Amino acid sequence: MGKAKKVKVSKGETSLPKVGLAEQIEEGQFAKPKNRQKLRFRNDDDEEFVDSKTTQKILAQARRQQQEMEEENGVGTSKPARKPITKLGDDFSDEEQSSDEEGVTGTEYYEDIEIDEEDERALEMFMNKDKGPTRTLADIIMEKLTEKKTEIETQFSDVGSIQMQEIDPRVKAMYEGVRDVLRKYRSGKLPKAFKIIPSLRNWEQILYITDPASWSAAAMYQGTRIFASNLKEKMAQRFYNLVLLPRIRDDLAEYKRLNFHLYQALRKSLFKPGGFMKGILLPLLESGTCTLREATIVGSVVAKNSIPILHSAAAILKIAEMDYTGANSIFLRIFFDKKYALPYRVVDGVVFHFLRFERDPRELPVLWHQALLTFVQRYKSDISTEQREALLELLKKKSHHSVTPEIRRELRAAKCRDVELSEPMQEPMIT
Repeated sequence: MGKAKKVKVSKGETSLPKVGLAEQIEEGQFAKPKNRQKLRFRNDDDEEFVDSKTTQKILAQARRQQQEMEEENGVGTSKPARKPITKLGDDFSDEEQSSDEEGVTGTEYYEDIEIDEEDERALEMFMNKDKGPTRTLADIIMEKLTEKKTEIETQFSDVGSIQMQEIDPRVKAMYEGVRDVLRKYRSGKLPKAFKIIPSLRNWEQILYITDPASWSAAAMYQGTRIFASNLKEKMAQRFYNLVLLPRIRDDLAEYKRLNFHLYQALRKSLFKPGGFMKGILLPLLESGTCTLREATIVGSVVAKNSIPILHSAAAILKIAEMDYTGANSIFLRIFFDKKYALPYRVVDGVVFHFLRFERDPRELPVLWHQALLTFVQRYKSDISTEQREALLELLKKKSHHSVTPEIRRELRAAKCRDVELSEPMQEPMIT
């Protein structure tokens, strides 16, 4: 055998220590740890790692739950819907929209409403049956087009070649295609042509082409979401009054229950509280035909959501001054339960609202007595002594066997506002 070659060691390096053959064999059976340091980036919140098997189980369970949710809501086993993204200054984020879509499980939905037939008959006694049908966007647009055509024909009757300008046929064809999409819309992206309608000057005329009465419930929700965030308050009020309110009333009249997407649209309309009050709540009551079911469902939206006191106080005063229907008492009671610090002018208007029934020969429904009881419980310290005595006299003529004793007890225990103002302030005792 030849001699083993010596391993040359360069300067700066240390020679390896001599190790026996047995030790080398034992060390060769195991891997030696290296000095390399692994850098792992993880969040502070993640204290533990989940292995692959557990991850697969979690994903399988999530898919199963999603499939069950889609089957319950009639969506089927189709591909998951992509989030529609609205531009043009849309104030609602995608996270908020995803939370709304998750709300299909019913956590934010109203409970099943059982309507008492006696209460329904009592409300019908106070309904105005002479009111005409509700005007829709189609009625308004047709009137405007007729007026415009008549005006132009009278001004240029000598020149037969001049006619009223119409929308470009290509634009009209495009929005007719949008109409066909909105009729079958369930989820996913919306046409961009639909999203830009709020920025157009003639948005009502363009909206008329899309035929809002034929939209699906999901399209109505998305439309309300876009228009509520991009239109000014007065313009949003017109959309609520001419498009959303007729659709809600028709849906309730036909199915006796409001579709989930329409209920969510009703909630989204509160993004413009002034438009909601002037475009939905007050027109509904002023129609004189508001049913107990309609008042209860719209009232649940008012009760569950926060509304600025300025809009609520104005709505209370307006409801107190309008012609009475049973639905008025429902909304007044809901507003009273929100416990606003109402101005004295509003409180006085509500007191006069109840006092004017002193000479009314009709038998008032239980809802009227319940609204009076709620008002006295919440604002008994904000009425004057004279108003308290007048309300006690009212109870002698308009009474209910179970509600009136409670109202009388609250009034007698009330410490009126004029008594509080007349009491001298106690000077602090000096020790």
